[in-house]
Amino acid sequence: MTTITDAGTTQLVAAAVLGIAVVVLLIAWAKWHPFLALILGTAALGLVAGADPAKIVTSFTSGLGSTVGSVGVLIALGSMIGALLTESGGADGIVQRIVTGVSGTALPWAMAGVAALVGLPLFFEIGVVLLVPIVLLVARRTDVGLLRIGIPALAGLSVLHGLVPPHPGPLVAIDSLHADLGLTLLFGLICAIPTVIVAGPLFGDFIAARVPLAVPASGLDRGRAGGPDADADRAAGGRGNPADLDADGTPDRAEGRRRNPGFWPAVLTVLLPIVLMLARAVAELTLAEGTGVRSVLEVLGTPVVALLAGVLLAMWSLGYRAGFDRRETSAVVGGSLPPIAAILLIVAAGGGFKQVLVDTGVGNVVADAAKDASINALLLGFLVAVGIRVATGSATVATITAAGIVAPLAGTLGQSEVALLVLAIGAGSLFFSHVNDAGFWLVKEYFGMTVGQTIKTWSVMETIISVVGFACVMLLSLVV
Repeated sequence: MTTITDAGTTQLVAAAVLGIAVVVLLIAWAKWHPFLALILGTAALGLVAGADPAKIVTSFTSGLGSTVGSVGVLIALGSMIGALLTESGGADGIVQRIVTGVSGTALPWAMAGVAALVGLPLFFEIGVVLLVPIVLLVARRTDVGLLRIGIPALAGLSVLHGLVPPHPGPLVAIDSLHADLGLTLLFGLICAIPTVIVAGPLFGDFIAARVPLAVPASGLDRGRAGGPDADADRAAGGRGNPADLDADGTPDRAEGRRRNPGFWPAVLTVLLPIVLMLARAVAELTLAEGTGVRSVLEVLGTPVVALLAGVLLAMWSLGYRAGFDRRETSAVVGGSLPPIAAILLIVAAGGGFKQVLVDTGVGNVVADAAKDASINALLLGFLVAVGIRVATGSATVATITAAGIVAPLAGTLGQSEVALLVLAIGAGSLFFSHVNDAGFWLVKEYFGMTVGQTIKTWSVMETIISVVGFACVMLLSLVV
């Protein structure tokens, strides 16, 4: 590969350190938006590495464009499915069906399961807005305890967000490392199950006995007065529920025409893209190349095709069955895009930053140093992601940066190892969420906790997810 600079190893290492330091300081200290911080960090990296400014711009825009082209479309399609699931009442139906069907000690396990299921197509923040009101309601009506129910729900959402495509972090790492999405998805689900169990019901039971927490009355009162419903509306772009609008876009209170699409249609719609991508991975591992069945599954399991199929099915199973007409369905689908603009910009800028890391040769320096020091590639990816996560508070920035740094190592690994490297980075990107992470404050406010209580519960839970997830990755690496 031709690099855009002739700098030596020392200069490249200094450039990488300074570039990452600029990103960290602008996000953590100056409170800049990560999109701008990544652009400035890229500039610092390229200039200190001695690259021509024009080549830095070309490298950055190249990485930005390729990332949006490969990852951006998938994020957009996943967001559409999530919006239809939320606005149609399908997500509410899934939650209510599962939670009301169990009681007592089974409730935390049910909440972890429903959070993981609902978390497949939904971004973490949307999942929190959707599930926390249910958690508060169930905690008030039972004697199970708030944290015994709430921690499993948060664990289910967080694990899926960090380890399982089509969430932005795993998708970015898959694109940067050229990993197989189906294989990564399969390994991610294998790692997710024990991780959710340990960080969810088991840790929830442990911490609930040590951090007494009452159900915040204000959290429950938000419901119809602008709380969870209003928050969900803001999270969905502020468009409101299309079923509550009439033909000219004004509120329509004839809510009787809206109906729940049903439990199984909602579940099957959520699972369709996952099943198609997994079927492709299994076919590539078990069927001979060129056979008809494998060829069909390879096409249907292509991420764009699988998610597009999910969107088309959701438009009928979640839109039409909920009573939305074509205009209302279109409004939901279109309304899902503005909220993800910031995510797409961060991911895109991260792709540009990663490309400059690669084109300046920084990645090769790190790869050579790791080989000379005999550092395991999975451990290196995990530790780099941990460092960036703790410093910036952003799981996405941690994933992007770590993937860019260890990308050259991926070329020396087999297909299964590259998929595991994606998961190792994803696990590291979840390590110890604290006061520089927006998710920390979101959880704190919803559960009415102090900063100290949030660190003991949420921050420790995230750290458990990170460590257990990475341990699962290392165990898988012994058998694949």
